[in-house]
Amino acid sequence: MHRTVKLYIDNNEVEVPEGTTIVEAAKKIGVNIPTLCYFEDLHPTGACGICVVEMEGTPAPKRACTTPVMEGMKVKTNSAKLRAMRKNVLEMILSNHNVECPSCYANGKCDLQELANNMAVDMNALPLILEDKPLDISSVSIIREPDKCIACGRCVVVCNEVQTVYALAFADRGFEVSVNTFFKEGLGNSACVNCGQCTVVCPTGALRERSEIDEVWKAILDPEKVVVVQEAPAIRVTLAEEFGMEPGLATTGKMHAVLKKMGFDHVFDTNFSADLTILEEGTELVERVKRGGTLPLITSCSPGWIKFMETYFPDFAENTSTCKSPQQMFGALVKTYFAKMYKIDPEKIVSVSIMPCTAKKYEARRPEMRDSGYQDVDFVLTTREFVRMIKESGIDFKTIPEEKAEKLMGEYTGAATIFGATGGVMEAAIRSAYFLLTGENMKNLDVEAVRGMEGIKEAELEIPAKELGNLKVKVAVAHGLGNARKLLDKVRKQIKETGKSEYAFIEIMACPGGCVGGGGQPYGSTIAMRARRGEGLYKEDKNLPMRQSHENPMVMGEEGVYAKFLGKPGSHKAHELLHTCYFERDICKGAVVKELTHKH
Repeated sequence: MHRTVKLYIDNNEVEVPEGTTIVEAAKKIGVNIPTLCYFEDLHPTGACGICVVEMEGTPAPKRACTTPVMEGMKVKTNSAKLRAMRKNVLEMILSNHNVECPSCYANGKCDLQELANNMAVDMNALPLILEDKPLDISSVSIIREPDKCIACGRCVVVCNEVQTVYALAFADRGFEVSVNTFFKEGLGNSACVNCGQCTVVCPTGALRERSEIDEVWKAILDPEKVVVVQEAPAIRVTLAEEFGMEPGLATTGKMHAVLKKMGFDHVFDTNFSADLTILEEGTELVERVKRGGTLPLITSCSPGWIKFMETYFPDFAENTSTCKSPQQMFGALVKTYFAKMYKIDPEKIVSVSIMPCTAKKYEARRPEMRDSGYQDVDFVLTTREFVRMIKESGIDFKTIPEEKAEKLMGEYTGAATIFGATGGVMEAAIRSAYFLLTGENMKNLDVEAVRGMEGIKEAELEIPAKELGNLKVKVAVAHGLGNARKLLDKVRKQIKETGKSEYAFIEIMACPGGCVGGGGQPYGSTIAMRARRGEGLYKEDKNLPMRQSHENPMVMGEEGVYAKFLGKPGSHKAHELLHTCYFERDICKGAVVKELTHKH
């Protein structure tokens, strides 16, 4: 049992585990101490000083986010002295902050704005000492606005401690301290993998996605363009919380209906190409198992992970699946398969994706993602951008009647839906790999061992393969790049010492929680919120009539994409359109050093 500590907060007794901080203990009794740099899932920095509290027997106030509780401690969270100190700190921050709240991307979601309102700060009474700092627009995914940065350190912590990418750091000292990239050359010229976790935890909108809303509206309103849209699995369980509905509720039908009403010409679903990915990736895994190919095979759906691999683990390029992500498979097929079936000139097609991920913007613009003969995906919108577009359209999301996506590239199974949660790609792959190896479906499709929010998960499966006898297959799942680093360091050591790894298949997702926790999801997404979204995906999976990718008739049936266009999983045409190659990248600047794998 954990030792507990008893203390008093505002004369209320509270008992909490030893090591709990004052700010966490206060929440147990419904007292929310004002914070700014603090974020519940991150190691506290104590950078801002907003959360100061008084402690009996201590002459100076202490920062509640970094001070652990002690037996018998008596804490006061609200006094004239504390209110004055907090307001004074806040006013100093605001004096050197670009206050353009109505037009700021974080308006209504900004912790600084909320605190200023709660503390009744009068901006007109503050001296402005704002230093004009240039925008960092070097990245294709993320824009950094130094004028809005308050040096709270959240982004530095998530980048360095959670993701272990090390693209952001504190620069200079004292009053000149700021957050910047190494060498101050911009995010686009750094080790940044575009995961966007910094944008999720930023309290002020100093970090945000590079918006493509205007370009998408322009395409929609152009009568000469045929605008096709796809939406990732995680989007359907995130929209509800943004429109006052039950968090984690799957709003698939409303999502499709809204897109049609907004003016998209064809509304499909990324879940279709998620099923397609499983057939390609499952075939790749089975072939490697049968022929003694390079193992473990590592999933390739997460572009943040792919760039991380290219930067920090290039020796695992041969282990990484050659399959494109579902977004890019869909994009390649829109301008080939869809264009052929609907008899549309690919020149007129504008391919739009709606993703929970800022790294998808980067992925869409990788030079090799043009196998259709065009840029496969033209524009990528994050969940945040999609929500803004819905509000801009004046559509009542809560009351709009549900509609279905178009069948050609909109049919999907439960296996595709769970792609959005950590462990979901692994579970979907296991369901179909079992079928490919045995010719039969699994009796129990729920692979509980790879579900949940534990950083690294493992499972061992026994598959009665027809040609290979009883196969014992060990798999692993990691979410968050820090966990990916730990897992790959372990695998690297195993291979060095024994010549092989204990794992046959590994799923890696760049973002904590998987795509439900992507860098394009709503600001302030906590692990608890990500878990709720994941639960919504598993619920939809459970309720769908088809739960295995190979059951999707528009993928594997007589009217499906293989029968009508690609031939079979792993075919030459499938490799031409749906597979890719990787490059080694410079650790400091992210630039390509050399090609690691050739396109098959």
